[in-house]
Amino acid sequence: MASIVDSISDPILEILAEMVDGAISDPKNLRVNPTKDPKFGDYQFNGAMSLAKKLGRAPRDLAQNLAAKLETMPWLEKVEVAGPGFVNLRLSSAWLSERVGEAFQDERLGVESPGKGHAVVVDFSSPNVAKPMHIGHVRSTILGFALDRIHRFLGFDVVADNHIGDWGTQFGILLVAYRQLGDPEAFDKDPIEELERVYVEGYQRAQQDPSLMEQARNELVRLQQGDRENHELWERFVQASLREFDKIYERLGISFDVTLGESFYNDRLPELVADLEAKGLATRSDGALVVFLEEEDLPPLIIQKSDGGFNYATTDIAAMLYRIERWNPSKILYVTDEGQQLHFRQLFAVARRIGIEVELEHIWFGIMRLPEGKFSTREGNVIRLDTFMDEAERRAYEVADRLNPGLDKPVKTEIARKVGLGALRYADMSQNRQSAIEFRWEKALSLEGNSAPYLQYTYARIQSVFRKYREEHDGGDLQGVPVLLEEELERQVAKMILEFPEHLYRSAASFRPNQLTDYLFDLASLYNRFYQNVPFLKAPDGIRESRLVLCELTGRVIRTGLELLGIEVPDQM
Repeated sequence: MASIVDSISDPILEILAEMVDGAISDPKNLRVNPTKDPKFGDYQFNGAMSLAKKLGRAPRDLAQNLAAKLETMPWLEKVEVAGPGFVNLRLSSAWLSERVGEAFQDERLGVESPGKGHAVVVDFSSPNVAKPMHIGHVRSTILGFALDRIHRFLGFDVVADNHIGDWGTQFGILLVAYRQLGDPEAFDKDPIEELERVYVEGYQRAQQDPSLMEQARNELVRLQQGDRENHELWERFVQASLREFDKIYERLGISFDVTLGESFYNDRLPELVADLEAKGLATRSDGALVVFLEEEDLPPLIIQKSDGGFNYATTDIAAMLYRIERWNPSKILYVTDEGQQLHFRQLFAVARRIGIEVELEHIWFGIMRLPEGKFSTREGNVIRLDTFMDEAERRAYEVADRLNPGLDKPVKTEIARKVGLGALRYADMSQNRQSAIEFRWEKALSLEGNSAPYLQYTYARIQSVFRKYREEHDGGDLQGVPVLLEEELERQVAKMILEFPEHLYRSAASFRPNQLTDYLFDLASLYNRFYQNVPFLKAPDGIRESRLVLCELTGRVIRTGLELLGIEVPDQM
């Protein structure tokens, strides 16, 4: 089932191709868009201006010729040309009704599977071992998971890879600091709490004493070279951290197909470095092995340090080659913060020199801040993610208790879990991912405006309508109910429901979940206007059921959209 925008745009493109006697070179720029005001119709085609300019023709003449050929289309009720060449289209109510009926029968709501036959690797979350997950990990974790779910829904074979930071400079500091400052009993009781304490104090000491930093570098090289004592201690840190990470992921409902940390690729690095040097892609400079990237106007990328140690870049190249060898993906997505933009530009430049043709995308995002300011593990002023989630659920419980105090406590607790964690996720994903975010509780948990609780409340309201329908009218299955679009609000709701696939495709193509959240918010807002201004259960037989079809479809779209973002929906609030 093609999206409503495709169903209208495709025949227009076919007509235009005949009119210009050839294929259209930029079809993506010649698609219809919803009108901003219903008095101008349902959709508008604005492509006559750009196309006429290329052809050396008058835009309005081209638009009028197009309109004349469109008049016979069965899906069209009215077409008119406005201004310098806008083509306004009003759809046939009968055709809209038929399309709504098809969507109602389709469990996928008209969404096709354009990714079928293509694999995608999504590299996200990637916390550092021996440190607690804090709110700085939120964006990569929930944004990456949303991209994972959206791509799976669109038919892609997704590999979710948690590329954890279990190898690097911080382990040199930690190995030295733990031997000097560690408390084995405290580690057994709460390993991450103890490792955090040791790391923060060790880092602060190393900043004051350069000899400690040099000692840390030496211990790291020993670890990388396979020193047994360092490796055993490192393994204890890793396993303790993975257990703590899993508690967070389970609470968020997040899972990975593989968790392959930096250490997984360690044995591959010597051969990789030797190969890059043998092929002349990397050269020696001041004792280090470097790939110079002047042609790309980028600084050089160090592949091997002068002390013989490897770094993140070396591991990332090895990981890229491994992923291509194992999964043969059409693209690899790296979900990290904005601070790594240069690194990935360098990495992708090296990949092109190696001959890698897979699509590589750095899905970068701005930093999340609280009103109190920034935070840093090194400085010891982080807010742990589990504490952050506890606070979200506590505040959401207060909201649930205020809305429906008569509910049993276990029910309110479950509602609070869905609403609280949903609010955290939505407050992030409803923003442009490339913007910095200042998280505010009052906005995230608001029942008004573009928030998860507003959408969840709308969904719960829809479920309430159906509970009353079953009680008051002994209502049942709505399959086969003809959809009657007599009111303008009914038409608007029908059109917006049918636009769900288009917004999902755009969100996936741009790697921006906020395009999906914006649509869901607009749909919920329109539905609530519909709910408040048009009678549902008190409508006559037939009309009542027709409106309930729109009601149910709206709920299914909201639920599906939120679930693709990792957000659960309660049946009542």
